[in-house]
Amino acid sequence: MSRSQSPQIVRIEKHAAPLRQQVLEALRQSIVAGRLAPGQRLIERELIEMTGVSRTVIRESLRQLEAEGLIEIIPNKGPVVRELSAAEAEDLYRIRAVLEGLAARFFAENADAAALRTLQEALDAVRLAYQGTDGELALEAKTRFYDVLYRGGSSETLTSLLAMVQARIWRWRAVGLTHPNRAHERLSESVSNLSLLVSAIETGNGDLAERITREEVSKAAEEVMRLIAAEHDAD
Repeated sequence: MSRSQSPQIVRIEKHAAPLRQQVLEALRQSIVAGRLAPGQRLIERELIEMTGVSRTVIRESLRQLEAEGLIEIIPNKGPVVRELSAAEAEDLYRIRAVLEGLAARFFAENADAAALRTLQEALDAVRLAYQGTDGELALEAKTRFYDVLYRGGSSETLTSLLAMVQARIWRWRAVGLTHPNRAHERLSESVSNLSLLVSAIETGNGDLAERITREEVSKAAEEVMRLIAAEHDAD
């Protein structure tokens, strides 16, 4: 990437969280938000200058991003941001629907009062974020909601599997929530579905919670595929 095209990646402050985690999150969010564009080279020296961390930390973060499928290493070129693939998106959403549905079922079957309160608070945050125009804020709130949903299922194995899928799917969720041509009625539909999901979990209805979750993921996939197809036609 040339200096004139260098993305705005925040300089890392030394907080209590592990430094590698801070850098990883900053790079990941830059990819999700499009500040690091598909096909763009990630040059170590420039990343070090922008973040203010060591080469070792940058390399560790790049290895993790490669494992998550957000970047790829190309011979004689180095790490680049992976191009978005419609086929990959379709696969990921189908897998996500199954795993997320199980998480919702497990939550409904195992949730305690504290977990239910946390899930309701996460839903309230989604509603509030969706009322505004900040796509990244909506993305953060939606991601937080699903983090709570996964933990509420009380299955470390399922949570681990979902974390792998979500790492790959963040970019697609960003497309659905931040794209200028996103369908606003889809945002309202999503909030309505999440409200129904929380109600199903509160009543301990695992069958209904799983079904609502799968339907919501299916609708999200349809919207993402529509946006991808529209961009392809425009090209």
